[in-house]
Amino acid sequence: MAMIAPRGSIAIDGVSLTVVSCKETSFRVSLLPETLRATTLGKLKSGSKVNLEIDMLARYAYEFLHKN
Repeated sequence: MAMIAPRGSIAIDGVSLTVVSCKETSFRVSLLPETLRATTLGKLKSGSKVNLEIDMLARYAYEFLHKN
């Protein structure tokens, strides 16, 4: 979860969302009822496998800061 930043973007199954908070092994997003209705996210169950795409700027910053 090191490349996920609060107020950064993350896409879950192609749906772009804003990260509300993140911890070492988890993160939180806020989902509006309309987002749940209009996307597949409303059909997910606990433990469902999803595709995650992280914010590219956060990824580049992480890689830059952790180069040897």
